[in-house]
Amino acid sequence: MKAVLDHVGIAVRDLDAALEFYRDGLGLEIGESEEVPSQQVRARFVPVGDASLELLEATGEQSAIARSIERRGPGLHHVTLRVDDIAAALAHLEARGVRLVDRVPREGAGGSLVAFIHPSAAQGVLVELKQNRPAPAAWGSGRSPD
Repeated sequence: MKAVLDHVGIAVRDLDAALEFYRDGLGLEIGESEEVPSQQVRARFVPVGDASLELLEATGEQSAIARSIERRGPGLHHVTLRVDDIAAALAHLEARGVRLVDRVPREGAGGSLVAFIHPSAAQGVLVELKQNRPAPAAWGSGRSPD
């Protein structure tokens, strides 16, 4: 299983205020806003080299981001590693006794598949695994979109 850094998730109280720092202060390009209803968040990706920062604002009081900000305040939320086959990665980790938050991937931003590894398994860091879904043009090639 090979994993590469995809993005670092940052929990923010106010997405517009966060954008002032990253866009106006640092001069970084900001991606389009995306609602992820299943996670009750609004996300904006900020490309930085080969990876991105993901600014996350809660859209519901029960979202993981809202709960995280309530407990710890805004700041670093998770590190995301991109893998080619998330199901195989999860099976590999589970076979090694790694504590998982998600045993089955769920939909994430951009239509990707994501699953989280419990912080207790990664030295206190919440790690997200991400698998990009193939573009619709690839679906006609006999490859499955999942």
